[in-house]
Amino acid sequence: MRERTLDRVRKLLAKAERTDNEHERATFMAAASALMAKYGIDSLPPAGTRQTPGDRIVTLPPPWAREKARLVSLVAQAVRCRPLLIGRGDGGQRVHVFGFAADLERADLLATSLLLQMASGLAKAVPPPGAAVRAYRRSWLLGFTDEVYRLLCAAEAEAESEAASAGTGTALVLADRRAEVDRAVAARYPRIRMSVPRTSGTGYRDGVAAGRKADLGRTEMTTATALELQR
Repeated sequence: MRERTLDRVRKLLAKAERTDNEHERATFMAAASALMAKYGIDSLPPAGTRQTPGDRIVTLPPPWAREKARLVSLVAQAVRCRPLLIGRGDGGQRVHVFGFAADLERADLLATSLLLQMASGLAKAVPPPGAAVRAYRRSWLLGFTDEVYRLLCAAEAEAESEAASAGTGTALVLADRRAEVDRAVAARYPRIRMSVPRTSGTGYRDGVAAGRKADLGRTEMTTATALELQR
C-alpha cells in the first residue's frame, strides 16, 4: 500500500512537471500534496503501539546555506517532524531533524525535491531595475519557502481533519507522537533559542508566487541552475 501510494504521488508530480498549463499544474500539485499527507496518516500505527522517534542531521552547503536550511526545517515541521538549526559544520549549515520513520521519509522526499525546484526558480527570477540583487534573491528564497510551508501545512491539516471525522482516534495518536518527538528533542537539546529571519529585499512576493507553483516532483538540476546558486 505504501509503495502504491508513493507511486501515485510520483506520477502526479511528473504530470505537474511536464505541463505548461498553470491550472493543470496546480491541480496535479494539489492532488499530490493531498496524497502525501494521506500517506502520513495511513502510516500511523494502531493506537497503543509503541514506536521510538528517530533523527538525522542534514547538512546544506553554500551558497545560500542558511536559506536552504530554513527550507529543510519548515518542510520537516510541516510533516510533523521537529527540526533544529544547529549551525555550521561539515561544510555547511546543519539541521537536526527528529521524527518518526514515515515522517522523516516524507520530509526527506519533499525537501530534496523542493531544494531543486527552489534553485530552478531562483535561476529564472529577475530582480527589478535598481534592486539590490543579493537582497532580492534572499527575500525571494524566504518568500518561496514560506509559501511552500503554508501549502504543505494546509494539506496536512486537511488529512488530519478527515481522519478525525472518521472517528479513528487519529488525533490522540498524533498528539502522543508529537509529545514523544518533543521529549526526544528536549533530551538532546534542553535549551532551545527561537529566531525569526529578517529580510530587506523586494523579491519576497515573487518567491511566494513561485512557491505557490512549486513542482515537488523535480529530480534533476540543470547546469545553469547549479551555477546560479553558486553566485
